[in-house]
Amino acid sequence: MNLVNFRTLDLNLLRVFDAVMSERSLTKAAAKLALTQPAVSNAIRRLRETLGDDLLRRSGQGLVPTPRAQALWPTVQEALRQLQASLSPSPFVAASATTTFVLTMADATAAELMPGLVAVMDRDAPGVALRVVPLTTRDPRRLLEDEQADLAIGYFPAVLASLTAQTQSGDAAPYQHQRLYDSDYVCVMQHDHPLAHEPLTLERFCAARHLLVSFSGRPFGFIDEALAGLGRKRQIVLTVNQFFTAGRVVASSKLLTVLPRHFVSVTGFAEQLVLRELPFAVPAVHVDALWHRRLQHDSAHAWLRGVIAQLPTKPQ
Repeated sequence: MNLVNFRTLDLNLLRVFDAVMSERSLTKAAAKLALTQPAVSNAIRRLRETLGDDLLRRSGQGLVPTPRAQALWPTVQEALRQLQASLSPSPFVAASATTTFVLTMADATAAELMPGLVAVMDRDAPGVALRVVPLTTRDPRRLLEDEQADLAIGYFPAVLASLTAQTQSGDAAPYQHQRLYDSDYVCVMQHDHPLAHEPLTLERFCAARHLLVSFSGRPFGFIDEALAGLGRKRQIVLTVNQFFTAGRVVASSKLLTVLPRHFVSVTGFAEQLVLRELPFAVPAVHVDALWHRRLQHDSAHAWLRGVIAQLPTKPQ
């Protein structure tokens, strides 16, 4: 690996590198930077020579980054964004903004947060628009990395554990997070279910037929992890990807499901459901906001995070 003299490094090469990494195409990068393709190609050649690495190799119709390029790119992105923010800051003015934010979250989380968020927007930021897309994973980092969402809100225990480990090892975590609220889950069934009128024991819970809410479609969730720790399992006969669908199905069937307690009250058919405490301990479910660190100092994104953090949530 070449030793790089930073004092003689042409920083324009890093701008070109960032564009090529983003587009995976010399032609598209050239158009993005308003340069000619030969100029982009020459810049990449110079950076290759400086770093002593191929950086990008041709594969089919595109370019594939080397491991060195993959490791370097997040640092270059962050440095360029911080430099741009310092040289040409653009404060976010909510009253006149026309920004569109893309959020990803489950329907139960949206039911908890969106009414309050819309009320704030109506009052303080009437030109701002929101798009809420379904959360289909417990690890939304790829969505944030690929800029398919500005903010993910949900229960991400594995992600937060990974980020904590990175920070403790001295590495800069590529994602930031903020705790919003804690959630309490309960067992839900229709009034005519046999277990609605007798104690819900662990044995009865496991013997019943269950509906599982799974974003990925995988028939195993954190409830099943808790049961496995007790050497038990339940019978899952239906898997859906929305809490609302789960509540509607359970209200008209003999299936059990597990839902966030607060969500039941906003379904519109809470009177058709019976709530029972789970007959075993489950870890606390923490709802966090997660975002890519490139947006950490973006004034519009900071405003959004601040508003969401201040939204009232129902006591759990």
